[in-house]
Amino acid sequence: MTTTPLTVAVLGPGGVGGLIGGLLARDGHRVVCLAGERTAAVLARDGLHVRSGQFGTFTAEVEAVTELSEPVDAVLVTVKETALAASLDRLPAHVLGAALVVPLLNGLDHMAVLRERYPAARVVAGTIRVETTRTAPGRIEHTSPFAAIELAAPSGPTEPATSTAPATSTAPATSDELRRPVEEFAGQLRHSGLTVTLREDETAMLWSKLSFLAPLALLTTRHTSDVGTVRTKHRPELLAALDEITAVARAVGAPADAQALLAVIDRAPGAMRSSMQRDAEAGRPTELDATGGAVLRAAAAHGIAVPTLARLVAELSEPAER
Repeated sequence: MTTTPLTVAVLGPGGVGGLIGGLLARDGHRVVCLAGERTAAVLARDGLHVRSGQFGTFTAEVEAVTELSEPVDAVLVTVKETALAASLDRLPAHVLGAALVVPLLNGLDHMAVLRERYPAARVVAGTIRVETTRTAPGRIEHTSPFAAIELAAPSGPTEPATSTAPATSTAPATSDELRRPVEEFAGQLRHSGLTVTLREDETAMLWSKLSFLAPLALLTTRHTSDVGTVRTKHRPELLAALDEITAVARAVGAPADAQALLAVIDRAPGAMRSSMQRDAEAGRPTELDATGGAVLRAAAAHGIAVPTLARLVAELSEPAER
């Protein structure tokens, strides 16, 4: 692993981006946050203030601009899926250089969007398991006892994990030459304190996250309940959702086990809430299409019935009629 400090851009310094950006800046890396004028002004003046039971409370100095104007080593794309299209103007493709583009978004469809806009081979699929919130510009509350990232670093060509049949024009041309910078970036993330795992199979990685996230996001939001309530009061519905999403994941070629998913959910902190639930309660746009919608599209493409998941998506699509 290289010991040279990196320059890392963070597109969307909210709960996830602010936490990772703060940890990298604290560890000696140059962090450039890309945000709107108001948020950028606050970050440039006050830095990122992180409060975390796992990482402590600290303030890290960062740079902040509204649009990237120079090459960087890596870009963390951590906006919500609902804001992705509008935010990409802050990240012009012609200034990136050889940067890795690492999205940590929920769902699947963002991978094709990013690989069409930026060099496909440099877009590295990633996932994160964490509960973290931006309470104000530059103020990050990390409440889960974990922050675990997975990055796809296959050693040979692979296909993108879209929710339907993949388009070959957006397939990443991965190789050992690309794997090395991914491994080095993973090492720097680990050194900052994060848990990072490299995965060979992009499809399996993305569906592993979606298979856990989608049922919990849909159920916690539908019932305005935390994870502990969902797995007790709404357990039959949870079991049905897990069976359905497992069938879809297997159909797209990802290993999945409903009982293994249930075991993970049963071990999760009972007070944990999904980001979709927090967004819905705050009146913000939710990632319903990126999570539930992606599963329904994959199910339709493979002819799999998912009545529980379809009903939850339909109910959440029309909250006023509940």
